[in-house]
Amino acid sequence: MENKTYGIIGLGKMGLNLALNAAEKGYKIIGYDMHTPAGVTQDNLVFADSLQALIHQLTTPRKVFIYIPAGKAVDIVIDQLTPLLEKGDVIIDGGNSYWGDSIRRAEKLKEQGIYLIDCGTSGGTSGARNGACFMIGGEKEAVSQVEGLLKDIAVPNGYTHCGAPGSGHFVKLVHNGVEFGMLQAIGEGMDLLEHYREKLNISEILYTWNHGSVVRSWLIELMKKLYDEKQGFNVPSYVEDTGEVNWLVSDAMRMEVSIPVISQSVMQLIASRDKDHTSPKAIAMMRNGFGGHPFGTDAGIEHERHFGRVGGYEEDKK
Repeated sequence: MENKTYGIIGLGKMGLNLALNAAEKGYKIIGYDMHTPAGVTQDNLVFADSLQALIHQLTTPRKVFIYIPAGKAVDIVIDQLTPLLEKGDVIIDGGNSYWGDSIRRAEKLKEQGIYLIDCGTSGGTSGARNGACFMIGGEKEAVSQVEGLLKDIAVPNGYTHCGAPGSGHFVKLVHNGVEFGMLQAIGEGMDLLEHYREKLNISEILYTWNHGSVVRSWLIELMKKLYDEKQGFNVPSYVEDTGEVNWLVSDAMRMEVSIPVISQSVMQLIASRDKDHTSPKAIAMMRNGFGGHPFGTDAGIEHERHFGRVGGYEEDKK
């Protein structure tokens, strides 16, 4: 009989929504967080007040998800869990950990007879709540114990066992790189639409694009939704991120795989944070030095920029 009791450590946006999703599917979920969510009640979901209490309520072999930010904190939680677990128990890291870290952790835990599964998770908070997409790395013996749950809380066909430990987080990292490239392309498209010589109905265009066009997607859907909500592009231009795709660019360099679009999308994201913009100041200084080009605006040069070209898309129609 399948062991349908799971622990989840980290009840933030992703962990809590996945816990609620699983509880609704009939799984018993024991959740733990340093700050227990207030006002959350759900059959099959109970909150433990310590890691020890969480482990005590799990049936062997124990299966524990970790949904916390990537980094040293994951090692700390694993080190705290390990003395409480037994041979055959399974830890599932559902965060965006670096795939190399996942391989290292899996090898270390295997020496103690404990499995580590790296669980790349996509779909955002709404996916976690209503049906996510999972990319799994781990040994088959361990994966077979958790794939029933993962398939139940995923969207249809939103689950794949990618391979050995580390592969799930690697596939998710590549996924995030593809996402960055798509975001950059859509963003540049919006910039072009905004600068057309006539005012365009961008909301209507986005709606149309999402009905039968090659670029129809959830991202286009989100673009329209947020464009409507904000009544245009009325948000700060600073783009924040947690840095995972930087790892992918570094990996690509080491693997000697060319990823110009993904790499440029990272550079553009970083450029959005530059308030002082030293590089254009340096360029202006050098242009002044070799050609006497002025600092700042110049009406004559601006006129030349706009009217120096006679032909082109503004050619007189015959």
